[in-house]
Amino acid sequence: MHKNTKSGVEATVPAQLGALPSWYGDLLGEVKETVAGARLRAQRAVNTELVQMYWRIGKLILARQKQEGWGTKVVGRLAADLKAAFPNQRGFSRSNLMYMQKMARTWPEPIVQQPVGQLPWGHITLLMDKLETRSDLDFYVTEAVRNGWSRALLDRFIHQALHVTQGSAATNFDVTVPDESAVLKELARDPYRLDFLGLDEHHAEHELEEAIVANMVRFLTELGVGFAFVGRQYPVLIGGEEYRIDLLFYHLKLHRYFVFELKTKDVRPEHVGKLNFYVSVVDQMVRDKERDDSTIGFLIGTRHNKAAVQLALDASNNPLAVTNYSAYSTLSPADRELVPSEEDLSRVVQEAIDAVGHTDAPSSPEQLR
Repeated sequence: MHKNTKSGVEATVPAQLGALPSWYGDLLGEVKETVAGARLRAQRAVNTELVQMYWRIGKLILARQKQEGWGTKVVGRLAADLKAAFPNQRGFSRSNLMYMQKMARTWPEPIVQQPVGQLPWGHITLLMDKLETRSDLDFYVTEAVRNGWSRALLDRFIHQALHVTQGSAATNFDVTVPDESAVLKELARDPYRLDFLGLDEHHAEHELEEAIVANMVRFLTELGVGFAFVGRQYPVLIGGEEYRIDLLFYHLKLHRYFVFELKTKDVRPEHVGKLNFYVSVVDQMVRDKERDDSTIGFLIGTRHNKAAVQLALDASNNPLAVTNYSAYSTLSPADRELVPSEEDLSRVVQEAIDAVGHTDAPSSPEQLR
């Protein structure tokens, strides 16, 4: 036997085949990627067909209930008979049939024509458990499909009331970047929920900054899809004097730099002026003018006078946003160690659900993320 390790792919081949061409490792890697991609597409197709089947079953139950006027007891009998008829297929528990009925009632139009039809069944049941109105449901469906959220992340954003906080920050985007105002406003939440930083009520700016950098993966999740971290206390030399930007990010989809300035006290109008200056600096000295669009500035503080801040924003020539954050817990550090995280709680709840067959539909890669 001998091994070819071209391009990091280790291929063990029979010795009698002789020396392999130098490109064999690349070929093997490409074929494996093709197989993996096909498997993922097949799994997604199976999930889509499963959701469509559940919706059709739900429609049948609703139609028969409307026609005959019978109650939920028949659903229990139907579940038992379906399990007997299809003993090797999961997903026909009474609770799951009730979910199917609720889905068909919530989305009466053909499910295949709607974004919700692209979500895993576990996401859909979570949405129906947590939300009441169709508008709220459709908001999270759209965001989950667009951003590829896992079920745990979807649960987190519902808990944080993203549909209320998203786009609620004070900005001047309508004037400075009118063509992209709607897209950029979606990134500006008010407030940002940074409780995972574990800071107490009296933290300093450098402590906030250090905590964000130490928890950068969680912070990027809070910001939304597309952000990449460039640097902390990013240095810029102007006329022989060095200036430092608290946090600098780059958005891979929007092709823009984002300047983040942090304040642990009330945001004042003069802070907006400082942010405007830093955005101009990045625009002139960091941005690639052939590739990147204009830089965006975010000023994040504990609170602000909305009227005064809006006047300062309106007087700025760069696209800026001012928003708030919450980053401390009322629990002591010792007590916080004893409190399970959101991921812990989500895992425990899901294990309990699986144990009682609450949602006993087949798993998909999206559900297991």
